[in-house]
Amino acid sequence: MAITSANQLELLQTAEAVAREKMIDPDLVIQAMEDSLARAAKSRYGAEMDIRVHIDRKSGRATFTRVRTVVEDEALENYQAELTVAQAKQYLADPKVGDEVIDEVPPVDLGRIAAQSAKQVILQKVREAERDRQFDEFKDRKGTIINGVVKREEYGNIIVDIGRGEAILRRNEKIGRESYRPNDRIRAYVKDVRRETRGPQIFLSRTDPQFMAELFKMEVPEIYDGIIQIKAVARDPGSRAKIAVLSNDNSIDPVGACVGMRGSRVQAVVGELQGEKIDIIPWNEDTATFLVNALQPAEVSKVVFDEEAGKIEVVVPDEQLSLAIGRRGQNVRLASQLTGLDIDILTEAEESARRQAEFAERTKLFVDALDLDEFFAQLLVAEGFTNLEEVAYVDIDELLSIEGVDEGTAEELQARARDYIEEQNRKAIEAAKELGVEQSLFDFEGLTPQMIEALAKDGIKTLEDFATCADWELAGGWTTVDGQRVKDEGLLEKFDVSLEAAQDLIMTARIQLGWVDPSELAAEAEEDDTEEEIEE
Repeated sequence: MAITSANQLELLQTAEAVAREKMIDPDLVIQAMEDSLARAAKSRYGAEMDIRVHIDRKSGRATFTRVRTVVEDEALENYQAELTVAQAKQYLADPKVGDEVIDEVPPVDLGRIAAQSAKQVILQKVREAERDRQFDEFKDRKGTIINGVVKREEYGNIIVDIGRGEAILRRNEKIGRESYRPNDRIRAYVKDVRRETRGPQIFLSRTDPQFMAELFKMEVPEIYDGIIQIKAVARDPGSRAKIAVLSNDNSIDPVGACVGMRGSRVQAVVGELQGEKIDIIPWNEDTATFLVNALQPAEVSKVVFDEEAGKIEVVVPDEQLSLAIGRRGQNVRLASQLTGLDIDILTEAEESARRQAEFAERTKLFVDALDLDEFFAQLLVAEGFTNLEEVAYVDIDELLSIEGVDEGTAEELQARARDYIEEQNRKAIEAAKELGVEQSLFDFEGLTPQMIEALAKDGIKTLEDFATCADWELAGGWTTVDGQRVKDEGLLEKFDVSLEAAQDLIMTARIQLGWVDPSELAAEAEEDDTEEEIEE
């Protein structure tokens, strides 16, 4: 190896050659040579010595030096690499702790074993430098499209030559049943770049929704220039996709621009995606309007949005049901991914039947609780009254606005409703006491007797028990299981307690118990507001 030669210029020549071959900085190679020579010198002079090597970048001359550090007398442990202040006076005029005494030592002629060891050190350093260079080059390309050439296939995964490195396209990131042979050209999305022990790992994808978004950016100049924004993408790779676009220029139609003259732009993307059908949808700030667009080509009669549950109900004509759902649920699934909402699709007949059932249920409530005839109960429901509390505590003028209701009738209605509510409260309190509920829970503001009874049935009988609850335990929520959103029933959900209200109740209980300091909460809220302002 060149390092064993007395010819000093061979060091520089070797460094230049290795740097050119590996496409790294020559100085990194020289530093590796310095480290390897220093290690070889330590094996000759002693492992406890601090031997350093410097190679002149112009002449190639290697200088070997021994470095000793000045330490306190009692701290002296390594006599080969340390010396006391008194000893250092032989070399320095005014030595201080921490100063270094540097002596040049004779160069080392490397033997065969030492030279081989030095070579391994250099190769290791060069490999590390090469990996760092490769990672730095590709980490900034994450989220972009890259072109490569197929090298080989390993267990269904495609190894792709991307110029200065290799990338992997896993089999689950390929579209459908597409297959590749060695030397085929391939275009893919750089999904992730990771620094690992064996070198940077570059993971590609052709199924990622952003792959399609980047393809549109390449084909549609208006998207590249920022005139048109891609707001959301949903894909069933190889089959169908939906993309929502918004124009920042009122004079430009975002859908038309993405389609192109005679469909030229969208067809270029479709061709790259193995014939994947693409629905281009105008994005809208109004959730209901956006959803109607997302469910195209199906027609929508009505949209009912449950903001708290993050769920939306869509009513379609009976003959449009199969079109709205799509083959194997594809259309509604993609629309759900696009909007980020759970979508329930009902036909007009199903929605009508449900409304009739709700109407009948509320009518029966008023008939049984207020001792009314069915016609009068139906009249209350038709006027928008849904529960007894609304009847009992609403402004009396709202009852008087109902045709045929005079002041005496309205007062009697409210009296009956209040009496019924008070009786139910009394029964609930008795039931809760029998279950062992402590007075601290009865005294807590914000909980009705019926709520306390429901909590007691689940074992929550003290204010401490209540304070340990999670908000979703009270208000209910949604959990994703195997890709499906599953409903978690809340203890107080039937009382229309929202997630925010549950959070407030639990936090109030914790403050009353002294578990939480209100001043700390205020400080945290102020910090959050400040961070939001900075981000904006």
